[in-house]
Amino acid sequence: MRAFFAFWICLFALPAAAQTAPANPRVAFETEAGRFVVEVYADKAPVTAANFLRYVDAKRLDGISFYRVVKVQDRFGFVQLGLQNDVKRVFPPIKHESTEQTGIKHLDGTLSMPRLKPGSAQGEFTISVGDQPSFDAGSGSPEDNLGYAAFARVVEGMDVVVNIMDAPISPTATLRGGTFLGQVPAKPVKVLTVRRVAG
Repeated sequence: MRAFFAFWICLFALPAAAQTAPANPRVAFETEAGRFVVEVYADKAPVTAANFLRYVDAKRLDGISFYRVVKVQDRFGFVQLGLQNDVKRVFPPIKHESTEQTGIKHLDGTLSMPRLKPGSAQGEFTISVGDQPSFDAGSGSPEDNLGYAAFARVVEGMDVVVNIMDAPISPTATLRGGTFLGQVPAKPVKVLTVRRVAG
């Protein structure tokens, strides 16, 4: 008899447990240009999502800037932000999760991780403005053909990201020993805080 009641208790408890399972977390960026919110696909890209959330929870993204803008045409390109390899703030590199593994394509508003070789991504992030299929695995980019690791997407405030991309670019500024000429904002937009928020 006890086994019978235990069975029914478990049977009714399972749907309740399923209903309380946490959804993909949302994270709000408060920036000098305004606020935007992203949904982090922890279910599809667990390694990359966990890495991003680790930076968020440790508050290591507070105070960083959007330091690179690539604008190919009106509302098409990407913006980049991150720790710029600050050895005191970056966590160890993570395993590469390709778009073939996760199924997350580089669509408008997608957050992704730039890298050199697979497994070298740390604390740098891009946000696509417009669909960027050339960032997906199998597109031939980068040379290893594995693409970049997409893990989240802007769900509120995409206009803020577009405004950051549309800000004036310095004609002379470069980064990292002379790189990214023509891609450095005249006044990089500062990220004030990055925090989890209720869905």
